[in-house]
Amino acid sequence: MQRTSIKITSEKLDLNACYAFVEDDSCGGISVFVGTVRNDTEGKEVKKLDFSTYKPMALKEMQKIADLALEKFDVKKVAVHHAEGELQIRDIPVIIAVSSKHRKAAFLACEFIIDTLKETVPIWKKEHFSDGEVWVNAHP
Repeated sequence: MQRTSIKITSEKLDLNACYAFVEDDSCGGISVFVGTVRNDTEGKEVKKLDFSTYKPMALKEMQKIADLALEKFDVKKVAVHHAEGELQIRDIPVIIAVSSKHRKAAFLACEFIIDTLKETVPIWKKEHFSDGEVWVNAHP
């Protein structure tokens, strides 16, 4: 049984596909985090975002994070999907779905995954404003 679904794509992310992947008869809880492009950063109007990745390494790191979440939080399945390329306001750059027997493990694993992804995965975000642009999360 496949327990993780890891993806980086320039196509629109599919919340229903992530949810369907983690569904399991043995699980009483599914936690989902959906990151969306917002129109404001520190009072500046955001026009769009552009995500760049070092895809081979990013996929490996995302897999490591998912595997660690499976081990650490007693969860059944994990989906981590991230977009690359240009995204508009309200578009979805990231979806994380986690299933577990009990809700608390799913919540904790979901939070761990998004926090660790933002810290360690080579995905960079450029914010475009009406008066310029800036790279953010320019690490690792």
